[in-house]
Formats: sequence, structure tokens, C-alpha cells
Amino acid sequence: MAASVTKTPERPLHDYLTAVSDSTGVRVGSALPMGTSQQDNGGNFAFFSRHATRVRLELFDRPEDKIPSRQIELDSTRNRTGDVWHVWVDGILPGQLYAYRVDGPYSPSEGQRFNFATLLLDPFATAISRLANWDFGKALGYDPSAPERDMACSKIDDAADMPKCVFTHEHFKWDGDQPPKHPWSKMVIYEAHIRGFTFHSSSGVQNPGTYRGLVEKIPYLKDLGVTSVELMPVLEFNEKPGTLAQSQTGAPLGDYWGYNPVVFFAPKASYSSSGGLGQQKLEFKEMVQAFHRAGIEVILDVVFNHTGEGDELGPTLCFRGMDNAIFYTLAGDKRYYRDFTGTGNTINANHPVVRDHILAALRYWVVEMHVDGFRFDLASVLGRDESGKLLANAPLLERIAEDPILRDVKLIAEAWDAAGAYQVGSFSKQRWAEWNGRYRDDVRRFWRGDDGMLGAFGSRICGSADIYAHSGRGPESSINFITCHDGFTLNDLVSYRYKHNQANGENNRDGGTDNFSENYGAEGETADAGIDAVRKRQIKNFLLTLLISRGVPMLLGGDEFRRTQNGNNNAWCQDNDTSWFDWTCLGRQGEIHRFVRGIIAFRRAHPVLSEERFYIDAEIQWLGRAGGSPNWFDPKEKALACAIRESGQVSLLLMFNAGTNPADFVLPPPSHGFRWHLAVDTSGLTPEDPFADGEEPIVDSSMPWSLKARSSAIFVARRQVAK
Repeated sequence: MAASVTKTPERPLHDYLTAVSDSTGVRVGSALPMGTSQQDNGGNFAFFSRHATRVRLELFDRPEDKIPSRQIELDSTRNRTGDVWHVWVDGILPGQLYAYRVDGPYSPSEGQRFNFATLLLDPFATAISRLANWDFGKALGYDPSAPERDMACSKIDDAADMPKCVFTHEHFKWDGDQPPKHPWSKMVIYEAHIRGFTFHSSSGVQNPGTYRGLVEKIPYLKDLGVTSVELMPVLEFNEKPGTLAQSQTGAPLGDYWGYNPVVFFAPKASYSSSGGLGQQKLEFKEMVQAFHRAGIEVILDVVFNHTGEGDELGPTLCFRGMDNAIFYTLAGDKRYYRDFTGTGNTINANHPVVRDHILAALRYWVVEMHVDGFRFDLASVLGRDESGKLLANAPLLERIAEDPILRDVKLIAEAWDAAGAYQVGSFSKQRWAEWNGRYRDDVRRFWRGDDGMLGAFGSRICGSADIYAHSGRGPESSINFITCHDGFTLNDLVSYRYKHNQANGENNRDGGTDNFSENYGAEGETADAGIDAVRKRQIKNFLLTLLISRGVPMLLGGDEFRRTQNGNNNAWCQDNDTSWFDWTCLGRQGEIHRFVRGIIAFRRAHPVLSEERFYIDAEIQWLGRAGGSPNWFDPKEKALACAIRESGQVSLLLMFNAGTNPADFVLPPPSHGFRWHLAVDTSGLTPEDPFADGEEPIVDSSMPWSLKARSSAIFVARRQVAK
């Protein structure tokens, strides 16, 4: 009976900050498992802090409470095993709210920022209560009015302005749920934002903007041909930090995307339709279960490279108050943070304790939440040491790849960071796939008509052997994409030459400038039918290229019906019509939706396009306009074709013309007894783009095929039927 407990009535804040009392219903507890767990009709609490000198567990009845119902002071000797503080409390049930106060040295110049006045979230919390207006400005561990600012410790209690952790249980009836385990060669990834996907009034779902709302759209995704959804961040974050305002209206801007987590284990509470006191965890599990029943994998976009605590002037929410010098990478002057993420701080990912914490989070999402894979935001950060040096064999990356629990999990890296690292093709060894940024850029430049792109384009559609073969990896390591959440939508890529981010409150300074985009005659939306026809054809060219390329295709959600962000290429703060999916576009842009659905089906029907190996010379023949080899070294050449063999027979002929004039191609002869049929022509009108399987018209091989400007085509070889 080491810890002491207080039943606390309503009283002044200054009183309860120093209260200690008896030890009724409290035991020492155990150091494992970390986090919370139900044990012996009570709850065990355990977390890491090496440099703390005092810890208090506080229990709350309601999320908005500023005074706890119970306070449990941990004994620094008995309630501590090594660097793990722990305590067991009788009668703890699921739904119990809790948080910590942790004391120690407040010495920013030495890297420590303990402050007993600040209420802290449990780094292992599996649910965080909702707080409608979570003001980070009230969670500062320093006194912003002091001349020395963050060097002066704040004495203001922030409990009333902080959400609380929720004690949860892991019981769930999975009913034999099994992961689909699609091979890379069968995957079509669909990137989406849980709230934005269904929040618009046009979505037609009963639970808009939630996990259940997404479940309601599973039939749509299944019909499209999607095998895997990649969900933008669901780790708990504050969507209303209050740091920016719209330049035109002054309205506050939020964190819509969610790339600023506060803890690594808790699903976003506001994405739950039924509540934020543990219901979010239940709904998330129900969502995963529903996707698996439909044969669709769930991949999470996870952020382990930084947190929402920001730089030295940011709030103290969790890690900073638990053990700042261990959880974060600090500069030479330890008052400041090394920033390899562009957010103000960097997680110290290769410290052994932090490595274990990240691994524990990944295992939790796989074992308890049944997630199928992860996309690691700014993954190059996870390969840096405490000084910022990129490690050749980063311990964390190897641990993740070799972890026995994560063995069948999809691992996808965004293989760059905000400090100049760009590791596409060299990120790590086996098991890791990568967002292929070079695929995106080279395909965009080819279809824009840039000079000298023929060779790069050819390599990209064949799986990028020039990027991955040297490390012994195949095309399955390349996550191919044209667009993603970060940048223009596909519609905007062909509608805007310049970014239009004025609404983001940074005078259009934010967002990338190397978009390789074009507007084809007018900036933005236009009533000109000729311009729109070119844009539509280019959209089809991009989608066709993506879905015939070896590697793993990833489609940005909404591109299949020309979702627009009105030229905003960095809509991270736009929780409004800019980002929400307007489902009325599906009716207006049915031609594009039909095209995407058809090309996904075509890819599935021709597995040669997606094999997990690079083409060999006997399988692919490159062709120029006259039927011979292409003129690879002519920078002005914009047209290319290739014939592909499948099962020993020439089965497919692909043609691409990024030029502004038609390109006449001599058709190579198909295998004996076969004739060419036109399967797809992006210059054609629906429903002949693509043709339905078995309805492809025969082509006269003796005549050159005139491929129209800015268009592509696919021919299939079919056995000639004797009459």
C-alpha cells in the first residue's frame, strides 16, 4: 500500500494541487503492461518517465471537470520499477476518465520541462475524451507574459481546458475476422479522409463524417474495384488549435488533415458517431471488421515523426511533460528542438525507449484494432539519430521490418522529410514499399508535354527498375500515384497552372510550387467546352497510365469524379467545402467514374500489368511511330508504344501521345491467329472509353493507327474466330 488517495470535494484549485491522503483501495501495481489494463477488479496504470521526481494520477467524473474526484499520489520508491511508474486502483471500470501530473526539473536549457500545474495525457491512452474547443494556448507549461517566455515556468492549472484519457477495455466480438492479405500485385489503394469523405450533405449517409459513415460507403468502394483504403490520420489530434485564420474573412482555421498527433494509441474521438468516452474505439473496430468482410484492407497514415506539441513555445500536452529530453530530438542548446519535420519538433525515434513506444503502438493497432498496414508520414525522420544524421541501418526501421507481430503487415514509407532527405529507392531494405515521388513527377511532366521525358516515362510504367532494382527489390516497392492529399487533386492538376492557397491564411506562401500542372487555356473552372475536353482527356491519360503501370497504384479519393479544391494544393486547414467530397460530382462526372472503374477491371483482367517483378526483354517490345525502336534521345519526341507478351503470346499493345499533334503508329503484327481489338481510347466518347470486355472492335492492322493529340490507347490481341 504505497500510494495515497484523496476523495476530493469541490474546492479551490490551489488547495487540491498539494493534497495528499490515505491509501484506500490502492496498491503498488505492476510495471507491465505499459498503459492501462484491467486487473483483479481494478485498473493498473503504468508509464515511463526517467527524470520525474513526483507523479500523481487524477481521476475525473466528467470530461469538462477541473477538479478530480480522486487524486492518487505515487510513491517514488514503491510505485516505481526502474523508469516505469505504476499503480493499481480498485474499482476502475471502462469509461473512467484519468490524467497525470508529473513533476521534475523545469530547466529548458537542460532539456527538461516538467510542470506539475499542467495536466498530462497518458502516452499509452487508447481513447481521449472529446473537447469541442481545445485551446492549446491554455496548455502552455511556461508563462507567455514573462520576459524570458518559455524559460519561466507557469503556475496556472489547465485541467478544465484539457481533455481526459479514457480507461478502456479490449473486449470485442471479432467473429473470426481475418485480414484480406492482398498481395501487392492485386492491390488498388484509395486514399481518403474519414471526415471529408462523407461529411458533405450530398454523401447520403446516416452518419456523416464518421467511421460509420465510411462503412456506409463500402459498397461504393467495392464496386469501384478498391482493395485497400489508406486513411489519413486517425491518431487523436486537436482539430481546432487556433493558430491561423483565413486572410479574407478572419475565420479561424483548423487542423483538418490531422498530422499533429497528441498520442499514438487513441483513435480520433470526433470521428465517432456515438460518443467520445471509448465509443470511438468500438466504432473503429466495427469499421475495420466491415471492411474486412468486404475484402478491403485498412491502411493507416501514421505520424510518428513529430507531435502536436510544436516548438519551445508550444503547449505541454503529453510527451513534453513526461520526459522532454528523451522523447524529442533537441538542439545543441537544449532549450530548442531540432526540426526535421517542419512542425517545430522531431520525435527522438531511435532512442531505445522511444523505439519501444512506437513499436508498441504499431503492435496495438495490428493486434487490438486489426489494421492491415501503415503509411509512415515523413518516414526519413525515423532513420535519423539524435544529431539528425541519417543512419545506414536505422534501428527502428529494422525493428519494424523484422518484428514478428508485424510480419504480414503492409509497410509504406513517405521516403523523405522536411530537412532535405529524399530516399526514394534507397529508404530501407526488404519489406518497405515507398510512395514513389519520382513516378508522380515524371508522369506529370510527360503528359504535360515536357521535353526529354520519354525514357523516364517508359521506366515508370514498367515499375521503376532504375530506382529499385539495385537494392534487389521489385516493382511492388513502388507505390505509384499521380495525386495524393498533399497537392492538387487530379481535376486541379489539369485546371490550374498555379496554386491558389490564399484561404490558408499565409498569403499563398504555403504549398509546393513544382506542381508540373497546366490549365490548357484558362485558369480554373471554365465554360469553354474545348478546354474542358482536353482536361477530361488528360485526366483519363493519367488514370490509364497509373493503372497499367507495374507497381502498386494509389488513387486519391474523389479523383474518380473530378473532385476539386479550387486550386488549393495545401488544404490541410480547410475543414469545409474545399476539402469535403461533393458527391453531386459523381452524377455530373459519371464518364470519369465509369472510366476509372473500367480501367481497374482491365488491370485485374490482365495480371501481366501488375506482376511483382520487372519486365524482361522478351516480354516487352518498345516501339516508335514507324514500328521500330523509339527515338529515346530525341527530346522533342512525345509519342511511345510498347507491345507486351503474356503466356508467350503478344497480348497487349499500349500507345501514348503527349504531343499536341496526332501520332501515326505502325501496328506490330499480333501472334499467329490473333487480331488486334481496341480496348481503350482516351480520345473516344463514353461508353467506348473503355469498351466493355468482349465488345472491343477489331482494328485493321495493315493500316497505321492515328493516335490523337494528348491521348492514349490500349489494344488487346484476341484469337480470330473462324466464320
